[in-house]
Amino acid sequence: MANVKTGLNSIVKYLSTKKETGRRSIGLLVDGPNVLRKEFNVNLEEIRDVLKEYGNVKIGRVFLNQYASDKLVEAIENNGFEPIICSSDVDVRLAVEGMELVCNPTIDTLALVTRDADFKPLLNKANEHGKETIIFGVEPGFSTALRNSADYVIVLENDQMNYYEEYLTESKSRDEDIDDDIVPGSRRKKDAMMDY
Repeated sequence: MANVKTGLNSIVKYLSTKKETGRRSIGLLVDGPNVLRKEFNVNLEEIRDVLKEYGNVKIGRVFLNQYASDKLVEAIENNGFEPIICSSDVDVRLAVEGMELVCNPTIDTLALVTRDADFKPLLNKANEHGKETIIFGVEPGFSTALRNSADYVIVLENDQMNYYEEYLTESKSRDEDIDDDIVPGSRRKKDAMMDY
């Protein structure tokens, strides 16, 4: 894993401590319109590599709207994911597919890549059915409700990937330098996009 982004090794180490005797069977679902944007620079290959250290990615689907470019669809396929083009609401289709994974006895872990609080009920159902949940959230705008519903939280921001506790430590040291930009009672900067 040459040329790995900062923090990736700590993620691999963190998730490897969570391994059980058997490898986990993982279903990975990506909210394409919400996270596959130039400003976020999300690397699906790195996400897959991190999950491979934890278990076997049995299902990898990226949900896109009908406006997705052919180059994006091709890049998703080249990374080993299945692109799902939705003519209607992407969130609804992802939630339905997610519930199918929750009810699938061969899947142990549900992993989501999103910022959207709309998937909190899906994570709750997965937890109710004994599935482990991993959320890869993208900042800015990563839903606090979503973050608090998953077993493992990995935050993607500024081309870095950190598990949540490490992210808080780094954010706290950065926030000390810009305290006057913080909204009172919140960890968010003024004028930051909110996604609730």
